[in-house]
Amino acid sequence: MRKDTIRVKLKKAAAKLNREIPALYMALKDNRTPLTAKLLAFFAVAYALSPIDLIPDFIPIIGYLDDLLLLPMLVGLTVRFIPREVYAEALETSADLWENGKPKKWYYTLPIIIVWVIVIYVAVKAVFFCD
Repeated sequence: MRKDTIRVKLKKAAAKLNREIPALYMALKDNRTPLTAKLLAFFAVAYALSPIDLIPDFIPIIGYLDDLLLLPMLVGLTVRFIPREVYAEALETSADLWENGKPKKWYYTLPIIIVWVIVIYVAVKAVFFCD
C-alpha cells in the first residue's frame, strides 16, 4: 500500500513538472521576465529537454536522483523569480504546447556537455597539476 501512495505522489509531481516546463519556456520568451529568471528557466528547460542527463540513468540510484531532485528544485527556484502574472499567463498559454511529447533537440545537450567538460577539466587539473 505504501508503494502505491509513493507512486501516486511521484505521478502527480511528474504531471506538475510536465505543466511547468512548457510554462518556463514561455516565460523565458517574455520580456517582463527578469534576467535571473530567464537564465534559470533556460537551464531548467534545457535540462528537461536534453536527451542526456547530468548523471546518467544507468548509474544505480544516483542516476535517477538528478531527475527526482535536481529538476524539481531548479523549476521551483525558477518559478520564484518569475513575476506571478507572467507565470500565470505562461501556464495558460503553454497548456497544450507539448501535448505530442517533449521536443528532443541536440542543442539542448550543450549546457550538460559544458558542465561535464568543466568537471573533467577541474578533475584533471586537480590530479595532474596540484602542487
